Amino acid sequence: MTDPALDDAHERLRDHARALAPALREAALAIDADPARMDDHLDNPAFRLFRSMGIPKRFQDVRARAAVRDLPQDFLGQMICSMELARGDAGAMFAGPAPALAGVVVRTMGDERQQAAFYERVADGATWAFCAITEPQAGSDATRMRTTLSPADPADRTGDWLLSGAKRYVGNGSRGGVGVVFAQTGTSPLGVRAVVLDLPAPGAHGEPLDMIGLRGARISEMTFDAVPIARDRLLGAHLPATRRGMWGAVTAFYGARVQIAATAVGLAGAVYDYVSAERGTPTPAERRALETVSLRLAAAARLVHRTALLVEADGARGDASALCKLEAIRLVRDVTHRLPALLGRGALLDHPLLEKWTRDAAALELMEGTGDIQRLRLAQDYARSGAVPAGEAAG
Repeated sequence: MTDPALDDAHERLRDHARALAPALREAALAIDADPARMDDHLDNPAFRLFRSMGIPKRFQDVRARAAVRDLPQDFLGQMICSMELARGDAGAMFAGPAPALAGVVVRTMGDERQQAAFYERVADGATWAFCAITEPQAGSDATRMRTTLSPADPADRTGDWLLSGAKRYVGNGSRGGVGVVFAQTGTSPLGVRAVVLDLPAPGAHGEPLDMIGLRGARISEMTFDAVPIARDRLLGAHLPATRRGMWGAVTAFYGARVQIAATAVGLAGAVYDYVSAERGTPTPAERRALETVSLRLAAAARLVHRTALLVEADGARGDASALCKLEAIRLVRDVTHRLPALLGRGALLDHPLLEKWTRDAAALELMEGTGDIQRLRLAQDYARSGAVPAGEAAG
């Protein structure tokens, strides 16, 4: 089914990513079994594409330029890439070194020098990036953030800083080489700042959490004990005070939610493809169930594409990204709960990929805000406007 949101260039990107997706599926179970052992997988061509799509063209080296060739790298293109690679395996896709959410924050709030330094680190294909926002007791509530940035010299607030505190649920936090950490410099709502942190660093420690789903993403907790932060590592010095801290995080979240939606649609597609191939000759009722899922997948893909265009045109479209993630998570939850039954009662035992994808799908619900957080955002928009949120038109 043709999607009017895709021109020839985006269709080429879709086909290219689709051709690389099987390389992720081949590595999926090995990465899930031992996510710490990635040396055997770093030359995966799907990793190169996913990483390079997140590096702006002006910071790309020869390897990144070769990976993306003449493919579009706009936000729509990045979502297409995520969806198609996740159709190979979402957990493996998130396991590869890439700029990830930290790259979005640095691109949003960093100056040219900071961006160049960050992307130079992640371009080597062996450096993971992390973005540390959520805290054990406060979640991502900036008003309750306890991680602090304090002057290294209390008498000089224009010098270097010391970072102290703890973060949790940080993707690749235990193996990241560079990332972004959000912390409070004071009690004011404008006191939240983001810093770029290179690891290893004295006083910084990361430990992987025991995960059931998306084990390749290496979700971690991080602690910081008076970690030295050079003054020039603070992001947003060139920006107005209102855009130096949580504004950057919130803006990044809006885009990240669309990526999680794209990933969920891709994962649902993987289950559909697998079950369709394994079932062989379905009964009429099973055929209708598969056809229904096929139609829902096509509709959800179009929703992701249209939402990507909305968010790229207006970075404040949190309503659209919330709706998109809600629908995509509902789809992947339904697909992973229902389609494996077509292969028999023991399908999850007999088909390890289906069992893995069911675990991964549950983890996607928690990434970049649960369904309740998305519904709360939409309810707040509705209460303020007195009308149906504009982003609902995306559905």
